[in-house]
Amino acid sequence: MKKSSRTQESLIGLVSQKANFHLTIEKSIKQMKLLALPLILMGLASCENNWLPKPTGYNKIDLPEHSYEKLQGDYPYQLDFSTSSQVEPDSFNLAEKAWINLNYKGFGAKVHLTYKKIGEGKADFETLSNDAFKLTAKHQIKAYGIEEGVLITPNGYTAVVAELSGEVPTQFQFFVTDSTDHFLRGALYFNTAMKNDSLAPVIEYIKIDMTHLMNSVEFLDQ
Repeated sequence: MKKSSRTQESLIGLVSQKANFHLTIEKSIKQMKLLALPLILMGLASCENNWLPKPTGYNKIDLPEHSYEKLQGDYPYQLDFSTSSQVEPDSFNLAEKAWINLNYKGFGAKVHLTYKKIGEGKADFETLSNDAFKLTAKHQIKAYGIEEGVLITPNGYTAVVAELSGEVPTQFQFFVTDSTDHFLRGALYFNTAMKNDSLAPVIEYIKIDMTHLMNSVEFLDQ
């Protein structure tokens, strides 16, 4: 229990440091936008009689009710996943039997889940958590903002969540760990070139599913 508390405090400290860094980036982007605004207004004033096309419209996306079922199979973890998705093996890493994709075919989206046993090879807790933060940070060039937070699941595990805004390939990432034996990471990806604004309802829908998934995680000793 003491180690778990120290781990939670350590993660909260890391998230706080990274949140301040991401906030600085977000402020810089906002300042750049403010500086560019007078130039944009001048440009509009000089061509006010010119016709401008309207933005492309997007089809309405019908979202089903949220419902879940338990993961079946020989995995070192148990969780609930959305019935709007299908469980598939990770075709790029077939040697990793515990790595799976939750394929939302109707939305052109996938949630990529990777699992590591802490202590195997070079997979110590510090390395795994730092790698997860680095994978999130590499999107900061295109991201308008990155919000990170720490939560404790009903089973007593620590979960770290990162929400990214902007034209980024992944809008939601997380990991769940007991800090001693198990480390499960997830990331949402879309197979589309559409603007993230038009995907906002789907992104929010899948975020709810991922929150339910994190809260349902139970690691198994095999």
